[in-house]
Amino acid sequence: MNLQLLEKQICEAFIKFQRELVGRGPEITRAMICRDMVVVRSKGVLTKEEKHVSTSKKGRALVKQLRMELRESYLDKIEKIITDITNCRVMSSHGDISIRTGEQIEVFILNQDFEKKLKQN
Repeated sequence: MNLQLLEKQICEAFIKFQRELVGRGPEITRAMICRDMVVVRSKGVLTKEEKHVSTSKKGRALVKQLRMELRESYLDKIEKIITDITNCRVMSSHGDISIRTGEQIEVFILNQDFEKKLKQN
């Protein structure tokens, strides 16, 4: 399988997961495989309610805290998505969200250089 096809598959899986989790998917999602990392960047992830609450500094802090707690609750599931698609073990993952821009990023560190593995096949 080629790099672009896998990146597209990861995007589609993340959009589907977000729709099931939050009731709506992000406006734009892009996945990038770079060496031993998979980076998933999504824009337009906030719900209408979150946008409304985020008009104050305290509200932004609350939405960010809620999103980070939510991430912890589904961490095993999103790591499994990456493992299933790449056939590599996820060694660690990192995520953050900008409440100001409505952009979310997820980074997955794999147990091998997946990009190199793909190029060898």
